[in-house]
Amino acid sequence: MPNATTTVVRPVDQTLAAALRLATLFAAIKLVLHIVATAWEQHIGYSYFRDEFYYLICGRHFAWGYVDQGPIVAIQARLGELIFGKSLVGIRMFSAMAGAARVLLTGLLVWALGGRRPAQTLAMIGVLVAPQYLGIDSYLSMNSFESIFWMGCLFSLIQVVRGRSERWWLLFGVAGGIGLLNKPSMTFFLVALLAGLLLTRQRRVLFSRWAAAGVAFLILIALPNLLWQIHYHWPTLEFLHNGQIENKNIKLAPLPFLWKQILNMQPVAVLIWGAGLVWLFRNPAAKGWRWLAWTYLLFLAAMMALHAKDYYVSPIYPILYAAGGIAWEMRFAQRAAVRQDRAFAFPVMETVLLVVAVVVLPMSIPTMPPAQWIAYAKAMHLYNASDNTENEASGALPQFYADRFGWREEVDEVTRIYHSLSPEDQKKVGILCSNYGEASAINFLGHGLPFAISGHNNYWLWGPHGYTGEVMIVVNGASPEEMRKYYDSVTVAGRMDSPLSMPYERRNIYLVRGRHKNIVDDWDDFKHYI
Repeated sequence: MPNATTTVVRPVDQTLAAALRLATLFAAIKLVLHIVATAWEQHIGYSYFRDEFYYLICGRHFAWGYVDQGPIVAIQARLGELIFGKSLVGIRMFSAMAGAARVLLTGLLVWALGGRRPAQTLAMIGVLVAPQYLGIDSYLSMNSFESIFWMGCLFSLIQVVRGRSERWWLLFGVAGGIGLLNKPSMTFFLVALLAGLLLTRQRRVLFSRWAAAGVAFLILIALPNLLWQIHYHWPTLEFLHNGQIENKNIKLAPLPFLWKQILNMQPVAVLIWGAGLVWLFRNPAAKGWRWLAWTYLLFLAAMMALHAKDYYVSPIYPILYAAGGIAWEMRFAQRAAVRQDRAFAFPVMETVLLVVAVVVLPMSIPTMPPAQWIAYAKAMHLYNASDNTENEASGALPQFYADRFGWREEVDEVTRIYHSLSPEDQKKVGILCSNYGEASAINFLGHGLPFAISGHNNYWLWGPHGYTGEVMIVVNGASPEEMRKYYDSVTVAGRMDSPLSMPYERRNIYLVRGRHKNIVDDWDDFKHYI
């Protein structure tokens, strides 16, 4: 008689399947919103954002680290360019997908904490309409991915705390390690998370071989970036230090910093995530999750103390939205809609969130032509210069929008100057720019031009490309008199002068000859990490 075999069929968790279906629906809405918004934005005249050019050029020069970012955004940029070419919608696709993943993770976090459909929907709508998320998910950046890695760590630990398999620590290690490759701020989050666990009884989950394996996995994944930092003498630390001493960013006192959190997440939504924070701290049903509240408060305090940009706290809010959805669900448990497990159990609150989102949407995504936007922002009292995160003066548009104008004009001017040169000069001319935006726009949008160099951030590490300074096209904010201190011949050959760009980008383009000191020999003096 043949040996009998038995197949063990594990029951499918129906609550997880239902939560996943609902979360996937909201994630799809988020993805479609950004695809449509980017196509519309391009139609009404907005172009690439300054940093997008830089990330795309970093993607063409892959390394395990960069002066001002980790390697993940370079991979994102390179894949976007390889798959979609120069399509603005395509290049931003991965950020839109990351935003969709944040919404999906929020829904799954609600499920993991014990919430049902009413809590899920309220939490996901809150995340879906948050102005900060709408903004960062609408362009190519590393910021859109942060929540995935942070919430991936929290989701994994929630499973461990709930008594599920300790192998979830391995996912924690993957999320944490890749998160460190994405952005250095992951370090501060992990420290806050560790402290939050140590302050509660859930510290016990830290002392297991699987926890050690997860942490080892995290370190192993992040190690190439650490070795890169050591090899190049810690350029990211130098970059951060220079930003502090040169007063690059606006420094907010604690109360204004807190107010910016409310604005970034949408003022109405504080009724959700604020309720979530209170629920985590005070509700007996959330006693096992106090470490999540401590993690948020410790991280918030650290960002305040370090005078970080206010949006650096944004990646952590999905867990508070998830907790807030549950707080609402428990508070109104006797409502018929909640008892019946309806998805839209809080129609008034959800409608208010959506209406406010429509009103403030133009402040996150440029859905109006510039002139119309300026009139709208003025009429609604929605913008003033203090809304910027950096100290550079802005013009009619905030920096986030102004940095999408003037690049095509710059490239056209440089191309015209280049083609005005003799064939002999074209063979030896170099292009020197004062910052990575100017250089990267030329290198990405230009055709047949020499590689533009700069001393700004990672461009300094890429070097002077052998340019001597014999003949140069130079884009900077210096006066002709200042330029003559370095060159024998100085001619104003063109100008960047878009009225919608940042004021400091309205500057001369010089054709210069005979640099007094060879650029290669003088390259150390060009270094500018900020």
